[in-house]
Amino acid sequence: MRSITFREMEAFQSMRLNLTTAAAFLLIWLYPLSSWGLKCFMVSPDTGLYGTARWVKVNEKDTLLDIARDLGLGYNQITAANPGIDPWVPPKGSVVLAPMAFVLPQKRIPSGIVVNLAEMRLYYFFSNGGHDYFFTAPIGVGAEGFLTELGTYQIKSKTPNPAWVVPESIRKAEPDLPAEVPPGPDNPLGDYVFRLSRLLYAIHGTNKPWGVGRRVSHGCIRMYPEDVAALYPVVPVQTTVEVIYEPIKFGWGDGRCWVQIFDDFDNRIDNPLSKVREQLADFESAVGPLEVDFKALFWALKEKTGVPTAVARLKSP
Repeated sequence: MRSITFREMEAFQSMRLNLTTAAAFLLIWLYPLSSWGLKCFMVSPDTGLYGTARWVKVNEKDTLLDIARDLGLGYNQITAANPGIDPWVPPKGSVVLAPMAFVLPQKRIPSGIVVNLAEMRLYYFFSNGGHDYFFTAPIGVGAEGFLTELGTYQIKSKTPNPAWVVPESIRKAEPDLPAEVPPGPDNPLGDYVFRLSRLLYAIHGTNKPWGVGRRVSHGCIRMYPEDVAALYPVVPVQTTVEVIYEPIKFGWGDGRCWVQIFDDFDNRIDNPLSKVREQLADFESAVGPLEVDFKALFWALKEKTGVPTAVARLKSP
């Protein structure tokens, strides 16, 4: 696998958007801490866009879910970026897009965890050695009717190898479940759990990693086992957790305004185009008149691929 160059990305978007100037990714050098590798970035005041993208060749027996997990993506991201490709049986030898680029949420905190339910992604903001960083990872979220309540929480406790005391509401729906599931491979909490301060919610691992990037839980936040294991040693009790819902994110970088749009599965935005135009007006107030690429904007709103797309730049003098 390799990173996409600017020229390749422009050609790819030109093919899919039929535009003369298409979206491209801003490549920011990564600042890995410990084993976090491609999931950790240094925060820059000059950009809201981080990461890059990769073309990945599908090997024998690969699924899109295998590729997604290897690269720190969830099911929703890899499938939205590759419409029409069977996630379980992608054509061997084909090339798929791994959209490893992120616009930071508009609502974020200097230190702590931000959970963006609409994006199905978690961000942990922290400082180290005089610099600000964030770690990001995909998550599984609540199924329909069980979406986590928005708002501010704290981590009240954290536990390795937890037992799962099955809530009464779940036992009513699944009466064959025992009252308690001990630690081990059958435990849906995985190897680590962060319990939140309200409503029995938790951030935890999972014994079913293919649920990451899907609506699968009763309100808890599920992470890949390796991601929750990376966070467990460094996230202390009393850390703030902000749960938000932002299907449309905006960022300014490389002289352009970018949008990253996900499916508004909870139907909370009545007029997406109006929301985007309001944000562009705010950018104009801050940086000056913009030249908007409405073709790219309408495409991003229609397709909802989760791929950051450049939709505006400063007007030439």
